[in-house]
Amino acid sequence: MKTSEKTTSVGRRDMAAGAVAREFSRGSFIPWLGTALIGTFWLINWTLPGIRTHWAFFPLWFGYCLLVDGAVSARTSSSPLTRSRRAYLGLFLISIPVWWLFELINWHTQNWFYEGRQHFSDLEFFLLSSICFSVVMPAVFSTAELVSTFAWVRKLKDGPSFPLKPWTPYVTFAAGMLMIILIILWPNYYYPLVWGALYLVVESFNLRLGYGTLLAYVSRGDWRPVVSLGLGSLICGFFWELWNYHSYPKWIYQIPYVDFLHVFEMPLLGYLGYLPFAWELFAIYHFVIGVTGHENLSNYILTASQDEA
Repeated sequence: MKTSEKTTSVGRRDMAAGAVAREFSRGSFIPWLGTALIGTFWLINWTLPGIRTHWAFFPLWFGYCLLVDGAVSARTSSSPLTRSRRAYLGLFLISIPVWWLFELINWHTQNWFYEGRQHFSDLEFFLLSSICFSVVMPAVFSTAELVSTFAWVRKLKDGPSFPLKPWTPYVTFAAGMLMIILIILWPNYYYPLVWGALYLVVESFNLRLGYGTLLAYVSRGDWRPVVSLGLGSLICGFFWELWNYHSYPKWIYQIPYVDFLHVFEMPLLGYLGYLPFAWELFAIYHFVIGVTGHENLSNYILTASQDEA
């Protein structure tokens, strides 16, 4: 029996690898273009002298987005880009103010700064940074959808459930606001709460307004979106830190108490922040499409395997 299960598991992996290969071979230009962009601009970003990342960052990450989108399409015959190009473009647009919000928070916490900032005027820095920030949601959500196709993630559909209560929105809002107050008053001690505080506050509004929430999945015992988003963001985080390492300009961290055991520029414990960061993005996305009257896109971000959703 164990041998049969092992053979089946290997067969599934082979089928998945074959699906990705077929996506390349049958002429789809999306993964090919993504691979070419990554190869070209990774090389440029790490080898070209002088300032270069301000224009090389976006095509590098756009290539990543296209490659992952192609992999998702190969495994599920659907992907964020193929489902709706307009909605896919919307992810880039929403990402810009969302990451600027985190930059505003960092102005208070001072957990990272940009080496090479002095080469740009304020307007140049704003415009170039905005272009770079635009890839955040497309990268994280596409990677999360890819993770959701893994066999072990599919098994998380029937986990422990925590039913929603009438008081749930109020408790999540109060917890989020308490975390924000602690960050404001004692940023050197409570800066880690940045990666979670916004999620709780925005999630509370989504619950009250009937928009999409992760807590709704958890109330049914479905942990696939939580895990897919968290792991997808962690994968993106690895590549963000990897490609930043030999970049210029680049970001540098100054994180109290945990500034050790670095993996690239990021302290090892700092990678934990990528998990709730994805949940914040998910909550903010659903809040934005809700208040702007685009609730028809509530199922656009697929973080659970489509054939078992």
